[in-house]
Amino acid sequence: MQGFLDFLGFINQQLHRKQLPPLEAFLMPANFSSMVGEFMTIAIPKFCPTIVKNCYHNGHPDMLPRGKYPRDSVLHAREGIEVKASRHVSGWQGHNPEDVWLMVFVFDANSSRDVALGIAPKPFCFVKVLGARLTKDDWKFSGRSSTSRRTITASVTRSGFEKMGAGLIYQA
Repeated sequence: MQGFLDFLGFINQQLHRKQLPPLEAFLMPANFSSMVGEFMTIAIPKFCPTIVKNCYHNGHPDMLPRGKYPRDSVLHAREGIEVKASRHVSGWQGHNPEDVWLMVFVFDANSSRDVALGIAPKPFCFVKVLGARLTKDDWKFSGRSSTSRRTITASVTRSGFEKMGAGLIYQA
């Protein structure tokens, strides 16, 4: 997490020099959350040599047991850890209801909406990190209507939220 804080601080310092808003304040909120999660999937294996980032484009889960799959790349596997980052302390979403180890990095930061509303800048910070093994029953498939352009999602249910809370890894 410190690596991400250092990275974001460096980027934002350079943006400030160019009189541009902080990265978290001009990226779309979902894109920024995705970037936080992607950073974690490349950083965590540096400290845990038994896992690697899944090298398959959009492969699931995000991190795999090292050496389990050819070239550490697989479209879909049962083993591994799916990583999410969110500004929200609950209501996390994925694309499919399935059995998976889930790790969520909850953070507080400005967003592009804050700039439009005139909300003062605040420093990015991690609020908590949670992790647990969820089952299909811990997800509710949301689907979408025939007129919706929203990506099909599944949301973590109350049972999944309770499992995640019991798997508290870090809290500010």
